[in-house]
Parts: sequence; C-alpha cells; structure tokens
Amino acid sequence: MANFEIAQLDETLAVDCPCGQARRAFADLGSRSVASVHLTDIHADSRVHYHRQMTEVYVVLEGHGEIELDGERHPLRPMTAVMIHPGCRHRATGNLRILNIPIPAFDPADEHFD
Repeated sequence: MANFEIAQLDETLAVDCPCGQARRAFADLGSRSVASVHLTDIHADSRVHYHRQMTEVYVVLEGHGEIELDGERHPLRPMTAVMIHPGCRHRATGNLRILNIPIPAFDPADEHFD
C-alpha cells in the first residue's frame, strides 16, 4: 500500500452540496481519511448548515462574497482563510471558488440543518 495519495481535483466529478458544487478528494480512504480536500464553486447563496464533529478550513481562491458565521457576516476575497469549528452555523454567499479542507474527512452524516 502506498504511503501517499494524489488527486486531480479538476478531473474529479462535481457533486451538489449545500454550498454549491464540490469536487471531493480523500474522503473515501477509510481509516486513512484524516482530512479531505474539496474544490467548491459557490454561485448562489448557500444554505446555512453546521457540523457536530468536523472542523472546516475555507481558503478563497477566486471571487468575492461573504461568509455568515453564527449569524455574523464577514467579507471574503481571494486568499482569505476561515476556520469553522464544530457547531458553528455557516454559509457562504456570492460567486466564489474555495478550497475547503474538512478535518476529519468529510462525512455526509455530519451535515446538519436547522
């Protein structure tokens, strides 16, 4: 078994998510999935959600918008990084391309809506 993983995000199938469309890598490695990486395109206001177990790091690659964190809005622009702790209700708005790093790896069962 290799001691590394490589993913080509621009060739990964995009899936719908509360934020828009995400290309997900490394979420399906079983016990070796300590984190995953998502290239996410946000083209409309995303849906407020939270995670009970997962921390997320957003890094804005392109575009401008806002992120709502527990009801408070903050501006987003390229090279802005945001760490979202478990329990924080959040959503991004605007036209954005972000790199999202969930820790531990993304689990769809840990996506919750009020």
